Amino acid sequence: MNTIAPNPPSDITTTILERLAVIEQTEAVRILYACESGSRAWGFASPDSDYDVRFIYVRPRDWYLSIDLEHRRDVIERPIEDVLDINGWDLRKALQLMQKSNPPLFEWLHSPIVYRAHPGFREALLALTPAYYSPLGCAWHYLHMARGNDRAYLQGEQARLKKYLYVLRPLLAVRWLESGRGVVPMPFRDLVETLIPPGELRDAIEHLLRLKQSGAELAWGPRIPALSDWIKAELARLVEGPAALVPTAKPGVEPLNALFREWLR
Repeated sequence: MNTIAPNPPSDITTTILERLAVIEQTEAVRILYACESGSRAWGFASPDSDYDVRFIYVRPRDWYLSIDLEHRRDVIERPIEDVLDINGWDLRKALQLMQKSNPPLFEWLHSPIVYRAHPGFREALLALTPAYYSPLGCAWHYLHMARGNDRAYLQGEQARLKKYLYVLRPLLAVRWLESGRGVVPMPFRDLVETLIPPGELRDAIEHLLRLKQSGAELAWGPRIPALSDWIKAELARLVEGPAALVPTAKPGVEPLNALFREWLR
């Protein structure tokens, strides 16, 4: 199986880079990193899936030296335009979330599709990942995601078929973390190949992936027994939470402060 997400078409990439440049000009910010998140980075996008562009930016120094800093917006969001969904976090917010071991931030940093990257920036954040990544906290995040999507879309005889992928991926992420493999990889196929042996379940996942990637309409349809049964069993296993994971000690905030000051300059 190919675990590398295909690069977006050149015209889409050009449009995304143009939108990012406009954001820099209109917002007076410097974008340090921009990547693809969501289904295209996970490797199960359909042809008409949105491009979920996420970025980290920094403002001029004096913007942060303000008595009302805590009341200023630390996100930039643009309305969805056709297939473009673009928004980003202020560097200060991103580092605060790293201290809390925020899984989406770690996924951004490991995205296989990168649109912009200031030299050394992603490497600097990745260097701090081992210290701030909490397997237990991330596992709970993925478990809550799986429970929510299962409850909303996979109950009853009719299921929202593409949502199977949005339950399977976080459940496999929990298994990945429980087995001590470290940061959860972005590509869904990496999780499948590593954690699901050949057989009925793997075949059902492969069939669903082929349907979604071919552009087939995956709306409501009959439940898929092999997937539903595994999900039910896995959620029952995790009813008390992720197994064999304990809280880990994290360093204080000073390494994040140092990184913030460095990139603020």
